[in-house]
Amino acid sequence: MQLPILYSYRRCPYAMRARMALHVSNIQVEIREISLRDKPTHMLQMSPKGTVPVLVLENGLVLEQSLDIMMWALQQHDPEGWLHANHEQTMQWITNNDGDFKQALDHYKYPERFPEQPQVVYRAQCEIFLQTLESALQAQPYLMGQQVSIADIAIFPFIRQFAAVDVTWFSQSPYVAVAQWLSAWVESTLFVSIMQKYPVYQS
Repeated sequence: MQLPILYSYRRCPYAMRARMALHVSNIQVEIREISLRDKPTHMLQMSPKGTVPVLVLENGLVLEQSLDIMMWALQQHDPEGWLHANHEQTMQWITNNDGDFKQALDHYKYPERFPEQPQVVYRAQCEIFLQTLESALQAQPYLMGQQVSIADIAIFPFIRQFAAVDVTWFSQSPYVAVAQWLSAWVESTLFVSIMQKYPVYQS
């Protein structure tokens, strides 16, 4: 039986969140790990934008945005209720992460590409979002309350990237609740299971 094809890159946070949704939904896919320098021809034919993740379904439908893949998977099967929370509020969290925070994160991660400001300035820009996360997670275990939602899954891979830029600074930062939340996800069986290594797909 032909499986849906997921073009992925193991360390990409967008691909991580797509893989997690597919995994928790118990949707089997053929994972094709790509090389960023030598992207498969078929992937580029299906999705000329050339970024992962890309999910090619058996009927030929192509989903080329991570959130679309997550929503599709969870609409098929949502055993843990990730879609239970208020949709508008959930999407606002994700929009804030994918917008201003992601832009600041890219500057913080690669300060040599953005020499207009010192790295600490870009970190301070990231902290605006970190502060909102901290406030939410001090009051409740997950971003949308007492239960995991798609917001937690969509956001934590990016916080993982932020924390890795300066591990010492992050470990001593005031974002204690964020650090605990992040650690729990990184150490979770779900995350470990979707981070297994695959050989690079040769097209």
